[in-house]
Amino acid sequence: MTTLKLTRREITAGLALVPLFAIAAGAQTAAPAIHVSKDPSCDCCRDWIAHLRAAGFLVTVTDTRDMAAIKRRLGVPEKLASCHTAEIGRYVIEGHVPAAVIVRFVAEKPEGARGLAVPDMPVGSPGMEAAGVPPDTYDVIAFGNFGQRRYARFEGAREIKV
Repeated sequence: MTTLKLTRREITAGLALVPLFAIAAGAQTAAPAIHVSKDPSCDCCRDWIAHLRAAGFLVTVTDTRDMAAIKRRLGVPEKLASCHTAEIGRYVIEGHVPAAVIVRFVAEKPEGARGLAVPDMPVGSPGMEAAGVPPDTYDVIAFGNFGQRRYARFEGAREIKV
């Protein structure tokens, strides 16, 4: 049996190629771009943005003190309002919506849908995790010309099939 021995230089050269393979693989599947509007002092919004980035989203952010104007412009129903509002393609994402649900929603393109919302700020939703506190059960609501309906249900980070 032959043993392969590599020098430190060969290992370093090999590791240097890893980013090139990652770039080549990424070129085949573009990361989804999403733009988030948030209040500049909101910590949970920053945590939700970190959740999106960890899921592979390319996130741009605008800090604004007038979130109500953003929500009105994008047609977020007042009853579904939360702390931050995002735009991905033609869709609006309101509040602490899990990244995987956003990906699924955008891929499915539900007829008549304008966006998704997680109203309020449920404990355990992305960006609202709290150590030692049991997570809330919450709905992700789709809204559009059909009104509002449940799109997904979660307990913390775990989706509950309904």
